[in-house]
Amino acid sequence: MALNSVRDVDVLIAGAGPTGLALAVDLARRGISARLVEQADRLFPGSRGKGLQPRTLEVLDDLGVIDAVLAFGGPYPLMMSWQDDRRLGEWDLLERFAPTPRAPYGEVWMLTQWRTQEILHERLRELGGVVEFGITLTGITQDGDGVDAALSFPDGTAGTVRARYLVAADGGRSAGRRALGVGMTGETIDPHPILIADLLLGGIDRDHWHVWPKAEGGTVMLCPLAGTDHFQLLAQYTDTGPDGSVEGVRALVGARTPIGGEQVREVLWSSVFHPSAAMADRFRVGRVFLAGDAAHIHSPAGGQGLNTSVQDAYNLGWKLGQVLRHGADAGLLDSYEEERLPIAADVLGISTRLHGATRDGDDTAARQRGTDTHGLELHYRGGPLTRELRADALPDGTLPDAAPRAGDRAPDAPLAGGGRLFDLFRGPHFTLLALGTAHVPPGIPADLVHAHRIDDTPEHGASGAHAAYGDGLFLVRPDGYIGLATRDPADVPAYVARFTDRPCGELGHDRP
Repeated sequence: MALNSVRDVDVLIAGAGPTGLALAVDLARRGISARLVEQADRLFPGSRGKGLQPRTLEVLDDLGVIDAVLAFGGPYPLMMSWQDDRRLGEWDLLERFAPTPRAPYGEVWMLTQWRTQEILHERLRELGGVVEFGITLTGITQDGDGVDAALSFPDGTAGTVRARYLVAADGGRSAGRRALGVGMTGETIDPHPILIADLLLGGIDRDHWHVWPKAEGGTVMLCPLAGTDHFQLLAQYTDTGPDGSVEGVRALVGARTPIGGEQVREVLWSSVFHPSAAMADRFRVGRVFLAGDAAHIHSPAGGQGLNTSVQDAYNLGWKLGQVLRHGADAGLLDSYEEERLPIAADVLGISTRLHGATRDGDDTAARQRGTDTHGLELHYRGGPLTRELRADALPDGTLPDAAPRAGDRAPDAPLAGGGRLFDLFRGPHFTLLALGTAHVPPGIPADLVHAHRIDDTPEHGASGAHAAYGDGLFLVRPDGYIGLATRDPADVPAYVARFTDRPCGELGHDRP
């Protein structure tokens, strides 16, 4: 086999699913050279991860694709339970929340995974990036300066790419994880296989997500997919093996529902899986990072897998940007595993709980998809990049219960003259907010930190920025979390200095 010549790149990303695409978009807008390779010959064609949680919608807002996401998706329909050919009544899978000034996306939004990927792919192309299809990661070696990734190419040749860092976002069977020798700890959480498929289907309304929980042979669910004319079929098999062919799906629909197998006009995509919950023992080995399904595998219950994966990319992207573009110490990258591994473990527990409730017929628990699935309450309090320095906020040395702490997601709020805080956050920079009596300290580099003195107008009242945050200086990280909360302007330059190669004294203060 011929050997392709080595090509140097800052970051090589293996896997063009939602994780890899989100990371590639984030790096592209930061001016970081990256290659995104995908083993398949096209983007994933199925609906699998169809629910975007509110926090993920905020991420996609920042990445510049929220208009397309909202245009091509839609809200989840009510559920309709069936017993054979009888409708038993409708109910809601979700606890519905209206948008608020602090959280502009109130509830989960339905968008098929294939469409999410198309939208991110188009955004990547706008930024000058591409996906290289048909390229498989086959091996990894690394040293103190970089990673050599062995690749196989569509024409049968092989080659090696030299990168400063490699991100394996190549799915649950990750070749990157195997090459590193990183184990997965977890279990199969349901012994029964599940068939998932996208169908063109007639004979039933698209106003509900239809479920036959007691169908002979296993539960069947048919969900109309927003923004398409497709249905997603989810079928459990308790007595036979799944068959994802057109004939097999027609037989299943005819046997377990009153619709009639002849109403299945086309099977667009299908897959069989055993629901599992597992997490990689490590998310980083040297200069190689694991992200998305390569790092954690979820049951589809609760809609957490894709969302946690995109947020992995969002956490890692800005840190790679600070190291590669702004000269931050490479030790900053240690915080990726330190922050994301505990989050993944917590979210994995949510997915597993919801799957178990559904499997065991616990309708009450199965329907409890509230704010714990939204991602808005996830935080990095106590993390390596978090500095909460407002111990004097109340006489007892604590903060008001409603006040966001350093490490929390930075809430949105309306601004005087129009717009909102999220407009200020959008982009690859840090954002410094000075609220109440606080003022922006001098010497903060504008290319790294966008600083704003925020004065609420009376009409904003309890919905304004000051009400949302309180008095002080708040340094918001590029991924929308509060890194530093303080009342002392002298704390800001010292905190910012760790994200650049500029000494603290050049940032307006001489304190180490």
